[in-house]
Amino acid sequence: MLTLLLFVAGLAGLVLGASALVRGASLLALRLGLSPLVIGLTVVAFGTSAPELAVSSGAAAAGQAALAVGNVVGSNVFNVLFILGLSAMITPLAVHRQVIRQEVPVMIGAGLLVTALGWDGRFGLVDGAVLVLLLIGYTAFLVVKSRADRGATDAGRPGAADGEVGAWDSRLPVQIALIGVGLLLLVAGSQAMVSAAVQVASSMGVSEVVIGLTIVAAGTSLPEVAASIMASLKGERDIAVGNVIGSCVFNLLGVLGVSALVAPLSGHAALPLPPEVARFDLWVMLAAFVACLPVLLTNREIARWEGGLFLAYYVAYSAYLVLAAQRHLGTEAFADAMLGFVVPLSAVTAVVLWTRRRT
Repeated sequence: MLTLLLFVAGLAGLVLGASALVRGASLLALRLGLSPLVIGLTVVAFGTSAPELAVSSGAAAAGQAALAVGNVVGSNVFNVLFILGLSAMITPLAVHRQVIRQEVPVMIGAGLLVTALGWDGRFGLVDGAVLVLLLIGYTAFLVVKSRADRGATDAGRPGAADGEVGAWDSRLPVQIALIGVGLLLLVAGSQAMVSAAVQVASSMGVSEVVIGLTIVAAGTSLPEVAASIMASLKGERDIAVGNVIGSCVFNLLGVLGVSALVAPLSGHAALPLPPEVARFDLWVMLAAFVACLPVLLTNREIARWEGGLFLAYYVAYSAYLVLAAQRHLGTEAFADAMLGFVVPLSAVTAVVLWTRRRT
């Protein structure tokens, strides 16, 4: 019971902290003249991914590499399949052309780079530095490009950052305070959550990888769920899609990069890549990323049926993790069916539909 209370308290701290951080940071970003899409790709995405950063870096420092890496990969699968799927089920998501031409390829490229860097079964100090530097360069590019295009994109405003003059959070000191309080809650919440997750893993005999891929990944992704669904309901579809894409890029370059830096600095040789993640979960993540391209190319939107397909994939992936946790005899056959039949068939179907719409 105490472990459950610790987990719930940690989760509440993460959600409340992320909410305060995103609101304060979004209002500050508006002062800089950033477009809604770029705010979704950077400020909102990075803010809602702060729980993943706190949890994974804390786990890496404590030597819980499986939890650190599993959280990153599991959060990305959850972001694309569950959050995008659910948001599209609420309302079809019209997608900005920049997302198709630039952001999704960047996300896929980041996934391929992480897979290549982890080919030797570990992420070292140099790997972490490369990932973090790429994130800094990517963010700087987005900000500079957005400010250059300010005249064309200044009309939109993100629903998460609406603040009328005279509102309680319209003043600069309040916004800075929101960011500070949010960061403190994120740090405290992440420590409580990691501690509870490790206790659950040891008491139930479930591996830390599965805990990271499921409970912790879904829990730290709740801010993304709230941000994307609220953006969908308010008609801010650039924010909804940009939040998911930006969070995935930040998880790979920022969260994993910082965790790879923290592990050696905390006395560990490197951040190991769990074999089971390298064998299956990384490829599921890449398949989810690649699936976004044909889906988005079909009339530049994510339709409700496509969102339902993404949700069905996440249910199937979760079913595999449950089978794997129970060491069920059908686990390998289920994984082979998903990677070798269901995913390719869906990709071919999406390409055929796109071709028909083009003709």
